[in-house]
Amino acid sequence: MRRIEIITPAPPGSLHGNRVTAKRWQSFLRQLGYRVPITESWSGKDADLLITLHAYRSHASIDAFKLVYPNRPLILILTGTDLYRDMANQPEVHESMALADALLVLQTEALRLIPAKWHHKATVIHQSVSQIPKQQKPKGQFSVSVIGHLRPEKDPFCIVRALPHLHSHSQITIQHLGMAMSEEMETIALQATKQHGRYAWQGMVSRQATLRTLARSHAMVISSRMEGGAHVVSEAIAAGVPVLASKIAGNCGLLGKDYLGYFPVGDEKALARLLYRAETDQLFYKRLQKQVKKLQKLVQPGHERSSIQKLVTRLLKSSKAH
Repeated sequence: MRRIEIITPAPPGSLHGNRVTAKRWQSFLRQLGYRVPITESWSGKDADLLITLHAYRSHASIDAFKLVYPNRPLILILTGTDLYRDMANQPEVHESMALADALLVLQTEALRLIPAKWHHKATVIHQSVSQIPKQQKPKGQFSVSVIGHLRPEKDPFCIVRALPHLHSHSQITIQHLGMAMSEEMETIALQATKQHGRYAWQGMVSRQATLRTLARSHAMVISSRMEGGAHVVSEAIAAGVPVLASKIAGNCGLLGKDYLGYFPVGDEKALARLLYRAETDQLFYKRLQKQVKKLQKLVQPGHERSSIQKLVTRLLKSSKAH
């Protein structure tokens, strides 16, 4: 049985998007008959193919593997921090890209950032989501979820800053899910929960509970300053939940340039206006629902699985030819 090792710096049990991606790929590749361990850095063991997430943080593993097995294929999945932060100032990102046989991004806008000399080895594979069971939406309120760990790149408190700008008679309620990545973030989230009757920070909850909350929501807010292609956006699409998103490349690459639910990055007043419009303008809300529904075919597991299969089969064949 052929062995494919997947490397992600996100540790076991972590709910980071990179670990979620690694586990989904592991599941698909096991279905195709491969042995697929996930490690945080290359184990040093024989592998027919190495798949790495994070050009910068996995650079040492990429370098070591290619030194031992120069003709064996390596897929590099570029993360949001690779694309939108580290590529500009960390030479390791470029070294990793040069060593990889295939570069993978999770949304179309990311292709623009890959240097022209490596375009020939770049591919987009959209992240898929298994079907999310429908949930009853709460009556008498407009339920909004915010899902993601509380860290600066996510601008997690844009939603809290938006609350004072909502009309007093608005029926909007906010469920904020995700682990605080610092004591300061936790303090702000707890204070906001005390201060605003319509806001509740739940901390980290299980994946099942997260998906239930998402499916019960009338809308989901993603206010990130930087994203490679957030899995939670794919989950909202799969659940048919309109997304109110910061206008960054990572979100535009998933939702499309013509999507109606964008607000400028960090602009809490614009977010408050967008929330209130989604709540009160039925025609606008229905158009958002329609746009999200149109995207559902992109996040079907069969689509992602066959794309992964094609890529892996092609690379393993070409390595045999050497």
